[in-house]
Amino acid sequence: MAAKTVLVTGAASGIGLACCELLLARGDNVCGVDLNPIPAGGFDPKARAERFIAARADVSDAAQCASAVDACVNRFGQIDGLIHMAAVHSTRTWREIDAEHMNRVLGINVTGAFNMSQAVARAMETTGGGAICLAMSGSIAVSGLGGDGRGGIAYVASKAAIIGVTRGLARSLAPLNIRVNAVSPGSTRTAMTADYSEAAVRNAGSKTLAGRMGEASEIAAVALFLISDAASYVQGEIVNVNGGGNLGL
Repeated sequence: MAAKTVLVTGAASGIGLACCELLLARGDNVCGVDLNPIPAGGFDPKARAERFIAARADVSDAAQCASAVDACVNRFGQIDGLIHMAAVHSTRTWREIDAEHMNRVLGINVTGAFNMSQAVARAMETTGGGAICLAMSGSIAVSGLGGDGRGGIAYVASKAAIIGVTRGLARSLAPLNIRVNAVSPGSTRTAMTADYSEAAVRNAGSKTLAGRMGEASEIAAVALFLISDAASYVQGEIVNVNGGGNLGL
């Protein structure tokens, strides 16, 4: 397939970093966006030098999202795809959450997803379209209590809202030839699950047909598919990538 230009948020770690690595490996141009420095990691030095730029942005700030998009367009000429993985975790229980914390989580995870999608869509509109992949979470199927590194009510609520954002944007942007979908990871080995106890890791894996937690690269591979031309007839969908965890083992 012809090389594309893809903006990836949450690019400093986890699934976002894995997306950057896979995109560069297949020959695409990549703009990695994060508040934190993006490590060299598995990047090929030549590919990073020629086809990668980093931009710093707080996705809850629409102006910063627009600046990141401008940096990408200025370097590569256009944006063909957005993979939005930026999010903040919350492990607080219902007793520990206050309104300020809830609003912060929703502002980053929900408003942030909209802000970046809106900024990218404005750029895509001028070049004939593109594709957007947002990130939901399998945690909404069972709801999280929080504690022990696990997502609590604030995190689960924010990820549930991504369903509405995805479907609303899919309808709104379809006339502009912009497809919008979301990937919904099950329990995955990332920075968000690094604080899981050994028992929690075993428990998460035991609930899947795969018998284990997922790897960031496995989620990234599906996100790359959703923004590719191979997914041209996939619109407004939430794609589960959870090792069969939705079967309720």
